[in-house]
Amino acid sequence: MTDPARWLRARHDLAGPWPKRSTALQLGNGWLLILQAWLLARIIELASFHQAGLADVRGLLFTLLGLYPLRALLAWGGDLAAHRGAAEAKSRLRMDLARHLFALGPLRLGGQSSGGLAPALVDGIEAMEPYFARFLPAMAFTALLPLSILLLVLPLDWISGLTLLLTAPLIPFFMILVGKGAERLNQRQWRRLARLSARALEALQGLATLKLLGAARAESEVLRRLSEDYRRATLEVLRVAFLSSLALEFFATASIALVAVGIGFRLLWGQMAFLDGLFILLLAPEFYLPLRTLGGHYHARMEAIGAAERLLEVFALSPPAPPAAPAPVPDLRASPLRLQGVYFAYAPGRPALAGLDLEIQPRQRLALIGPSGAGKSTLFHLLLGFAGPDAGRILVADTPLPALDPAAWRRHTAWLPQNPRLFAGSLRENLCLGLERPSAPAGSEPIDDGALWRALDQAQARDFVAALPGGLDSRVGERGSGLSGGQIQRLALARAFLRDAPLVLLDEPTASLDPDNETRVQAAIDALARGRTLVVIAHRLDTLEHADRILLMDQGRIRAAGDHQALMADPLYRHLLEAFGK
Repeated sequence: MTDPARWLRARHDLAGPWPKRSTALQLGNGWLLILQAWLLARIIELASFHQAGLADVRGLLFTLLGLYPLRALLAWGGDLAAHRGAAEAKSRLRMDLARHLFALGPLRLGGQSSGGLAPALVDGIEAMEPYFARFLPAMAFTALLPLSILLLVLPLDWISGLTLLLTAPLIPFFMILVGKGAERLNQRQWRRLARLSARALEALQGLATLKLLGAARAESEVLRRLSEDYRRATLEVLRVAFLSSLALEFFATASIALVAVGIGFRLLWGQMAFLDGLFILLLAPEFYLPLRTLGGHYHARMEAIGAAERLLEVFALSPPAPPAAPAPVPDLRASPLRLQGVYFAYAPGRPALAGLDLEIQPRQRLALIGPSGAGKSTLFHLLLGFAGPDAGRILVADTPLPALDPAAWRRHTAWLPQNPRLFAGSLRENLCLGLERPSAPAGSEPIDDGALWRALDQAQARDFVAALPGGLDSRVGERGSGLSGGQIQRLALARAFLRDAPLVLLDEPTASLDPDNETRVQAAIDALARGRTLVVIAHRLDTLEHADRILLMDQGRIRAAGDHQALMADPLYRHLLEAFGK
């Protein structure tokens, strides 16, 4: 896997020009600070050794006072530019990660924990802000301001300049030395956070199961132990961070004291002018301040590296390569779909599809039936473009499916899973997910409510939506909380009607529904099938009898094909109908 630190360095351009602008503003602030130190030293020298009065130094005092608001303005501008760059970097990184996750699709992400991905997408990206907003500008500023001070000090007093030059490397040396251990601890901390988040999300999603099985207390103990492990990991990181800050402050203070003692003795012996000595003494803390600041922000780098390790694990998952010159999608209302010798395996030696040959005619209503593991859902995943066959071909007309643009192909398909997903929000927002533009930009025409109500009417859902207090603007909870299973299924069918795709894939659309909802959903499916190619996974007799053709699948192959009466001669077909209650 790519080194996280190297990967992070390669992402510096995500912040755009803002870190450089921040550094330029902070450097301007630093140069004004040097001028401010000289003015202060000059005023003290005139007042102490030349008996200058207020009138004699008024111009210097006004100049000195004028520098304070100017420096504050530059410091504010530098911080603003730094945070603007960090926000831009986070936004771009989050979009890159989201696009990568969407490109991977559900099949490749099937082995990933949602609770583990969430910290990477949210907390992992947020952990980048201190790195881009603080560490990067501080790193450039540290290289420039101390160099500027050193170039001023060396001509005035080579001994003080040499002292600064020799002591300055001690701070980054110990910063890096301590940082090596901090990097390892940060990576361990992020791994423990991912485990804790994954377990907590699984516990929330399975709360009903845990309560019914009486396992809630045991699960709470597991979460308590994981939380304690994360707390200890966090304290270890903080302990190292505080230790590094203490070491950096000690070396910076000792170095300033060394410069001050040298200047003091030479002033006492008359070997140095007071103005030069005081000027250098005022600059010495400012020489070490950027180094100390960088050391303070070095922890941000360690935290960002720890977060980057988890992000790299996600980016290491390879999405299917898009075609270089995608072919146009053929008209599915007039073009057949062909599967020729299709082989697909989730793991070596365990094929889900084993040399499948199949032809789906346009406007055909095809039903798939088979035991669990027969390959029905895998066939759907391949038809939806979530994965490509390991061997064999899928042809749309005479065009291989991988040669089509995946986004364009999916615009020609509608998919209704066994448990449709509704998101927390309004019914209108959930219905419009299937449209080309789910949310219209400001100033454009809103989505026509008439089209939404027509789709609800076709999906047998108009009555219950109209009865809701808010109608289309009624709010639903996560996963459609507040609605029955049949209502959710009919809303998902309305979404398919709105999409108006020529190829419709349905996965057990009437499973677990009561008779009334099953009748309504079946009527909606009949309407949806008109003029479209429909492939449905089904085990209910009502659904099978409406099909033009039924395929009995077993062990990744088509065992038999025909209508219901012809397949009744097959014992496996009869067994499946009996097992699912016909």
